[in-house]
Amino acid sequence: MKTTLPRQPYLTAPLGWGLVGLGAIVLSLLTAGLFQRDLVNVAGLPQLWQFLQAAAHPDLSQNLLQVTLNATVTTFAYAVCGTLFSLILGAIGGILVSQVWWQTVSPRQHQVSSWWYGIRFLLAVPRAIHELIWGLFFINLWGLDPLTAVLAIAIPFGAITAKVFAEILDETPRQPLDALLHSGVCAPIAFCYGLLPLAGLNLVSYAFYRFECSIRSAAVLGIIGAGGLGYEILLSLQSLQYEQLWTFFYALFVLNGLVDFGSAWLRRYLNCANRLELNLPSAQRSQRQSVAHTQPSHRHAIQRSFIGLMLLGLTVFSFWSVHANYSKLWASRTRQLLGELVRSSLPPDWSLLPQLLPLSIQTVAMSMLAIALAGLGGMLLAFPSASNSLLSGGVLNPVRPNYWAMAGRLLTQTILLMARAIPAPIWALVALFVLFPGILPGAIALGIHNLGILGRLKAETIENLDTRPLEALKAQGAPGSLVFLYGVLPLSLPRFLAYDLYRWEVCMRETVIVGLVGAGGLGRLLTEQLSSFDYRGTIVTLAGFLLLTFLVDAISAQVRRSLR
Repeated sequence: MKTTLPRQPYLTAPLGWGLVGLGAIVLSLLTAGLFQRDLVNVAGLPQLWQFLQAAAHPDLSQNLLQVTLNATVTTFAYAVCGTLFSLILGAIGGILVSQVWWQTVSPRQHQVSSWWYGIRFLLAVPRAIHELIWGLFFINLWGLDPLTAVLAIAIPFGAITAKVFAEILDETPRQPLDALLHSGVCAPIAFCYGLLPLAGLNLVSYAFYRFECSIRSAAVLGIIGAGGLGYEILLSLQSLQYEQLWTFFYALFVLNGLVDFGSAWLRRYLNCANRLELNLPSAQRSQRQSVAHTQPSHRHAIQRSFIGLMLLGLTVFSFWSVHANYSKLWASRTRQLLGELVRSSLPPDWSLLPQLLPLSIQTVAMSMLAIALAGLGGMLLAFPSASNSLLSGGVLNPVRPNYWAMAGRLLTQTILLMARAIPAPIWALVALFVLFPGILPGAIALGIHNLGILGRLKAETIENLDTRPLEALKAQGAPGSLVFLYGVLPLSLPRFLAYDLYRWEVCMRETVIVGLVGAGGLGRLLTEQLSSFDYRGTIVTLAGFLLLTFLVDAISAQVRRSLR
């Protein structure tokens, strides 16, 4: 009897979304004015060359080095304080937003749904507003007090952390929790002892990653006058002091490099799951978690206690060096100024709605071009920067040492560090040396900055691949090129695409910060309104930006589900 195989559809979900994405990128290029108008400012090339030349001879005078050290400490302290508050907010919000919490404490499904959706919506609003906008808002209340920078990091990052913590809790295996509940243990105690310990390593891993993001955000907030390295970089760039500028750049490279290295070392030492494993199936992730819990010893307990004391010391030092006036939170003047801001914002200026549509199109186009540049560039640089790719003993090379691969890894890691260490607004100002104002300089700036982040994330993806299929291909005599095409790429691409989509959401939020330097889109309009105290227009523009951010989040989530 002849059997016929079912016909496969010509258009699968990945292919369909790929075609949609390619078409969106082409439309974004047309929106940016490519092939339609002059984009390059040739008169700015000499100034760009002066900027690049200054990298070879930064200003190393004693006075400037002292300023650099103080600014570095300020940036680090802002990041520590903001991260601590964001983790506190994220832990509380993550529990309340997680479905497993409501399913544990409330047996009635209608109550679970109403509370869950309400709290989730409340946390979605601060998550969608960039920390730079929070900083500009708090400046109107407290001026340039360090409290402005700390809370500008804590509030949006707390909402983001709550979302991720909730996803971690919902994906954690529930067998121990169910066993405690069936044994008669009350729901909160069962939750604390049956679920949180299993999720703890993933929560700690993400906390380290959030601190790395806080370092970059602290530098961005310096651009609005909050102090730190970002503020010094902006002053040097505006005064064309390129030698001083590169001194601050190198300090930012060193700070980001030390934080990245320290975070990676602590995760490995504590056997924390890599943050990329948060998207693994729960069964596979729980298997790795069980391995992480099988190495207790007295020596490790002492070492972990020492690490905890060191982290506590850095936290205490950061709060001491910041000197934020937390009493302003409940001061009567804060309530008075907040009331005045609310009154001056109402009623909203709805006459701006026709103006928002073309600017929204520009904003989406800018984010699409940025993520396309970041995703492709990050993937190309990730393979040579991965430790298990081209180095001796890697999956794509012979056993003998390859000094070219070692040099290439060092070079690509340096490029990725430089790209993510320099804030996107600074990249936008550099791009404006040779490009006319528009969405293209903003897209390039966001693309370069996110390229450094995605390149590192994708390199870690390659380093955490399951090597058994690759070793099987090599055992069959497959050359390195075939191992790459039929082993590494199929295993890596799904996670690459997932992180590209996650960063697309971030790029949409970050269009605000490049709008600060005139890169176009809703960010430029929002910055103009805030600087002119047009709060009635700001409310409308911010509402449009929130709707746009939620739309991008929904599309990104739908694409990830389809690809999964």
